[in-house]
Amino acid sequence: MKKFVCGSNRIAGCSFSIHPMSDDFIEVITSAIKSVDTSKVWIETDDVSTLVRGRIPHIFDVTKAIFLHTANSGVHVALNATYSVGCPGDTTGDVYMAEDDFQLNKTTSEQIKQKVATKFALYPLGGGDYMDTIYRQIEAMKSHGVEVSGTHYATRLDGEAVNVFNGLEKVFIDMEEGGSSHTVMTVSMSANSPSKKGGNTK
Repeated sequence: MKKFVCGSNRIAGCSFSIHPMSDDFIEVITSAIKSVDTSKVWIETDDVSTLVRGRIPHIFDVTKAIFLHTANSGVHVALNATYSVGCPGDTTGDVYMAEDDFQLNKTTSEQIKQKVATKFALYPLGGGDYMDTIYRQIEAMKSHGVEVSGTHYATRLDGEAVNVFNGLEKVFIDMEEGGSSHTVMTVSMSANSPSKKGGNTK
Protein backbone atom coordinates (compact mmCIF):
# COMPACT_ATOMS: atom_id res chain seq x y z
CA MET A 1 0.00 0.00 0.00
CA LYS A 2 1.29 3.42 -0.93
CA LYS A 3 2.07 5.62 2.06
CA PHE A 4 1.02 9.27 1.81
CA VAL A 5 2.82 11.92 3.83
CA CYS A 6 1.55 15.45 4.47
CA GLY A 7 3.82 17.81 2.61
CA SER A 8 4.06 21.29 1.17
CA ASN A 9 1.29 20.90 -1.41
CA ARG A 10 -1.50 23.22 -0.27
CA ILE A 11 -4.16 22.09 -2.70
CA ALA A 12 -7.51 21.94 -0.90
CA GLY A 13 -10.46 19.70 -1.53
CA CYS A 14 -14.05 19.14 -0.55
CA SER A 15 -16.01 15.92 -0.84
CA PHE A 16 -19.72 16.69 -0.52
CA SER A 17 -23.17 15.24 -0.99
CA ILE A 18 -26.24 17.39 -1.44
CA HIS A 19 -29.74 16.04 -0.88
CA PRO A 20 -32.85 17.92 -2.07
CA MET A 21 -35.93 16.38 -0.43
CA SER A 22 -37.92 16.39 -3.65
CA ASP A 23 -39.20 13.87 -6.20
CA ASP A 24 -37.40 15.80 -8.93
CA PHE A 25 -34.12 15.90 -7.00
CA ILE A 26 -32.07 15.06 -10.10
CA GLU A 27 -33.38 18.12 -11.93
CA VAL A 28 -32.87 20.31 -8.84
CA ILE A 29 -29.22 19.22 -8.49
CA THR A 30 -28.31 19.34 -12.19
CA SER A 31 -29.94 22.75 -12.58
CA ALA A 32 -27.93 24.07 -9.62
CA ILE A 33 -24.64 22.71 -10.95
CA LYS A 34 -25.30 24.20 -14.40
CA SER A 35 -25.77 27.61 -12.73
CA VAL A 36 -22.32 27.49 -11.13
CA ASP A 37 -19.00 28.35 -12.80
CA THR A 38 -16.59 25.53 -11.86
CA SER A 39 -13.80 26.46 -14.28
CA LYS A 40 -11.31 27.26 -11.49
CA VAL A 41 -11.59 23.87 -9.74
CA TRP A 42 -11.05 20.22 -10.61
CA ILE A 43 -14.41 18.50 -10.18
CA GLU A 44 -15.58 14.90 -10.31
CA THR A 45 -18.95 13.34 -9.44
CA ASP A 46 -19.74 9.68 -8.81
CA ASP A 47 -22.73 7.81 -7.41
CA VAL A 48 -21.84 8.75 -3.82
CA SER A 49 -20.54 12.31 -3.80
CA THR A 50 -18.92 15.20 -5.66
CA LEU A 51 -15.27 16.13 -5.19
CA VAL A 52 -13.82 19.56 -5.93
CA ARG A 53 -10.10 20.40 -5.64
CA GLY A 54 -8.07 23.55 -6.05
CA ARG A 55 -7.32 26.71 -4.09
CA ILE A 56 -9.26 27.32 -0.87
CA PRO A 57 -11.17 30.42 -2.11
CA HIS A 58 -12.50 28.52 -5.12
CA ILE A 59 -13.38 25.37 -3.18
CA PHE A 60 -15.63 27.43 -0.91
CA ASP A 61 -16.91 29.58 -3.79
CA VAL A 62 -18.13 26.51 -5.71
CA THR A 63 -19.60 24.55 -2.79
CA LYS A 64 -21.37 27.67 -1.50
CA ALA A 65 -22.82 28.45 -4.92
CA ILE A 66 -24.03 24.90 -5.57
CA PHE A 67 -25.74 24.76 -2.18
CA LEU A 68 -27.34 28.19 -2.56
CA HIS A 69 -28.68 27.49 -6.03
CA THR A 70 -30.10 24.18 -4.80
CA ALA A 71 -31.70 25.73 -1.72
CA ASN A 72 -33.06 28.61 -3.81
CA SER A 73 -35.41 26.08 -5.41
CA GLY A 74 -37.40 26.23 -2.16
CA VAL A 75 -37.15 22.53 -1.34
CA HIS A 76 -35.66 21.18 1.87
CA VAL A 77 -31.95 20.66 1.19
CA ALA A 78 -29.27 18.96 3.27
CA LEU A 79 -25.53 19.23 2.65
CA ASN A 80 -22.80 17.03 4.10
CA ALA A 81 -19.27 18.15 3.29
CA THR A 82 -15.70 17.36 4.30
CA TYR A 83 -13.09 20.02 3.56
CA SER A 84 -9.40 19.12 3.68
CA VAL A 85 -6.08 20.81 3.03
CA GLY A 86 -2.50 19.66 3.51
CA CYS A 87 -2.57 15.98 2.66
CA PRO A 88 -4.11 15.45 -0.77
CA GLY A 89 -2.68 11.99 -1.36
CA ASP A 90 -2.14 12.66 -5.08
CA THR A 91 -1.50 15.45 -7.56
CA THR A 92 -4.88 15.47 -9.28
CA GLY A 93 -5.94 19.05 -9.92
CA ASP A 94 -2.60 20.67 -9.09
CA VAL A 95 -2.83 22.79 -12.26
CA TYR A 96 -5.68 24.74 -10.61
CA MET A 97 -3.28 26.05 -7.95
CA ALA A 98 -2.15 28.62 -10.54
CA GLU A 99 -5.55 30.35 -10.50
CA ASP A 100 -5.92 33.87 -9.06
CA ASP A 101 -8.09 34.74 -6.03
CA PHE A 102 -11.11 36.11 -7.94
CA GLN A 103 -14.19 34.05 -7.03
CA LEU A 104 -16.32 33.51 -10.11
CA ASN A 105 -19.61 32.87 -8.30
CA LYS A 106 -19.36 35.38 -5.45
CA THR A 107 -21.55 38.12 -6.93
CA THR A 108 -24.40 35.75 -7.79
CA SER A 109 -24.18 33.88 -4.48
CA GLU A 110 -24.37 37.05 -2.41
CA GLN A 111 -27.69 37.94 -4.05
CA ILE A 112 -29.35 34.75 -2.74
CA LYS A 113 -30.92 35.20 0.69
CA GLN A 114 -31.20 31.87 2.45
CA LYS A 115 -31.35 31.06 6.15
CA VAL A 116 -29.57 27.87 7.18
CA ALA A 117 -28.84 25.74 10.21
CA THR A 118 -25.32 24.35 10.30
CA LYS A 119 -23.07 22.19 12.45
CA PHE A 120 -19.33 22.12 11.87
CA ALA A 121 -16.29 20.53 13.48
CA LEU A 122 -12.57 21.14 13.01
CA TYR A 123 -9.88 18.48 13.05
CA PRO A 124 -6.30 19.84 12.95
CA LEU A 125 -4.25 16.73 12.17
CA GLY A 126 -0.84 18.28 11.76
CA GLY A 127 -0.03 19.93 15.07
CA GLY A 128 -0.20 23.60 15.99
CA ASP A 129 -1.89 25.43 18.85
CA TYR A 130 -5.23 24.14 17.62
CA MET A 131 -7.51 24.43 20.66
CA ASP A 132 -6.86 28.14 21.16
CA THR A 133 -7.28 28.63 17.40
CA ILE A 134 -10.59 26.76 17.41
CA TYR A 135 -11.94 28.83 20.32
CA ARG A 136 -10.83 32.09 18.71
CA GLN A 137 -12.42 31.24 15.40
CA ILE A 138 -15.69 30.08 16.94
CA GLU A 139 -15.86 33.42 18.75
CA ALA A 140 -14.90 35.29 15.56
CA MET A 141 -17.77 33.61 13.71
CA LYS A 142 -20.14 35.94 15.57
CA SER A 143 -18.67 38.89 13.66
CA HIS A 144 -20.13 37.41 10.47
CA GLY A 145 -23.67 37.96 11.75
CA VAL A 146 -24.12 34.30 12.63
CA GLU A 147 -25.74 32.89 15.77
CA VAL A 148 -23.24 30.55 17.45
CA SER A 149 -24.14 27.88 19.97
CA GLY A 150 -22.63 24.71 21.36
CA THR A 151 -23.75 21.18 20.64
CA HIS A 152 -22.29 17.72 21.14
CA TYR A 153 -19.20 17.07 18.97
CA ALA A 154 -19.69 20.25 16.93
CA THR A 155 -20.54 23.96 16.91
CA ARG A 156 -23.93 25.10 15.65
CA LEU A 157 -24.35 28.11 13.36
CA ASP A 158 -27.66 29.73 12.42
CA GLY A 159 -27.99 32.59 9.96
CA GLU A 160 -27.67 33.60 6.33
CA ALA A 161 -25.96 30.93 4.23
CA VAL A 162 -23.54 33.42 2.67
CA ASN A 163 -22.40 34.60 6.10
CA VAL A 164 -22.04 31.03 7.37
CA PHE A 165 -19.95 29.94 4.37
CA ASN A 166 -17.79 33.06 4.57
CA GLY A 167 -17.19 32.40 8.25
CA LEU A 168 -16.34 28.75 7.63
CA GLU A 169 -13.85 29.74 4.93
CA LYS A 170 -12.16 32.18 7.32
CA VAL A 171 -12.02 29.54 10.07
CA PHE A 172 -10.51 27.01 7.66
CA ILE A 173 -7.83 29.43 6.45
CA ASP A 174 -6.96 30.63 9.96
CA MET A 175 -6.71 27.06 11.23
CA GLU A 176 -4.16 26.24 8.55
CA GLU A 177 -2.22 29.43 9.17
CA GLY A 178 -2.27 28.64 12.90
CA GLY A 179 0.19 25.80 12.37
CA SER A 180 -1.87 22.79 11.33
CA SER A 181 -0.17 21.15 8.35
CA HIS A 182 -3.27 19.05 7.65
CA THR A 183 -6.70 20.45 8.48
CA VAL A 184 -10.06 18.72 8.07
CA MET A 185 -13.44 20.37 8.62
CA THR A 186 -16.81 18.64 8.49
CA VAL A 187 -19.99 20.58 7.74
CA SER A 188 -23.65 19.59 7.91
CA MET A 189 -26.07 22.22 6.63
CA SER A 190 -29.84 22.37 6.24
CA ALA A 191 -32.10 24.84 4.46
CA ASN A 192 -35.89 25.10 4.17
CA SER A 193 -36.35 22.40 6.80
CA PRO A 194 -39.93 21.69 7.94
CA SER A 195 -38.58 21.15 11.47
CA LYS A 196 -36.90 24.44 12.27
CA LYS A 197 -35.28 25.68 15.44
CA GLY A 198 -37.29 28.52 16.90
CA GLY A 199 -39.59 29.10 13.92
CA ASN A 200 -39.03 30.09 10.32
CA THR A 201 -35.56 29.95 8.77
CA LYS A 202 -36.40 31.54 5.45
